Amino acid sequence: MDDFRCSAPALAKWLLERARQNQASGASRCFVACDERRRVVGYYALSAGSMAHEAAPGRIRRNMPDPIPVIVLGRLAVHADRAGQGIGQGLLKDAVLRSLQACGQVGARALLCHAIDEPAKAFYLKHGFIASPIHPLTLMLPFKGAF
Repeated sequence: MDDFRCSAPALAKWLLERARQNQASGASRCFVACDERRRVVGYYALSAGSMAHEAAPGRIRRNMPDPIPVIVLGRLAVHADRAGQGIGQGLLKDAVLRSLQACGQVGARALLCHAIDEPAKAFYLKHGFIASPIHPLTLMLPFKGAF
């Protein structure tokens, strides 16, 4: 993991400095994709969370309590050498499938993420996420109809 680099240094730093600690404490679960030499080529983290009603788009907040239960996609990053090869899309699909399975047990309305920048926001929008009406880099994918 020590040689993991990506377009956002904060995401690489989190993997190196926080992922194991968060896993051990139960704060989040980190999932990694490795190449044939067992080098990390990408990762994401999931945790439980909630979102205030006013921050959610109408179709997500409709008939939901306040706050709205969500699963948080806390991080998603691909190694710089593997960018543009579909790894991010594969990781996102895996995150959605794991989240759908989890929400069958505990209940959640959407997968929520905080895009680190505008290119990340564009990636999530391309994959069906909806932007928050008050936080432009906060996006949600409603579980109903996901993938």
